[in-house]
Amino acid sequence: MKIIPFRPGLAKYFRDLNLSWLEKHFYVEPKDAELLENCKSNIIDKGGYIFFAEKDAEIVGCYSLIKLKDSTYELGKMAVDQAYQGQKIGQKLLMHGIAFAKSQNWKDLILYSNTILEPAIYIYKKFGFREVALEENTPYARSNIKMQLVL
Repeated sequence: MKIIPFRPGLAKYFRDLNLSWLEKHFYVEPKDAELLENCKSNIIDKGGYIFFAEKDAEIVGCYSLIKLKDSTYELGKMAVDQAYQGQKIGQKLLMHGIAFAKSQNWKDLILYSNTILEPAIYIYKKFGFREVALEENTPYARSNIKMQLVL
């Protein structure tokens, strides 16, 4: 497996992988639709990044780093194709995101999640993310936990 950066031809994979995950676990919120339908203009063109997991010439996973402030990014929109789950692809994407953030000398990464996703929360904690106060008006209605990794 290798991790590759965004290019316009991959935008559909970013959308489809995330829609599949959202529809399985929650539902698509307006903020999701905005980011997924126009990922280049709403993430890349605003100083963010999107990366993909490629295995056997197939795109099997993705994640984004959404710019919030100069040195604070949101780790989000991480999804792995259901057929490839259980192969630690999500953990490899997470490790890549942390290493990339450190290489950019960013201050921290934050993420929003939901505590029903116990395996994901466990993995985030394993990689050093800690729970922090959740603001009142979160970007996503489904979010009931906010985590931060100080780099």
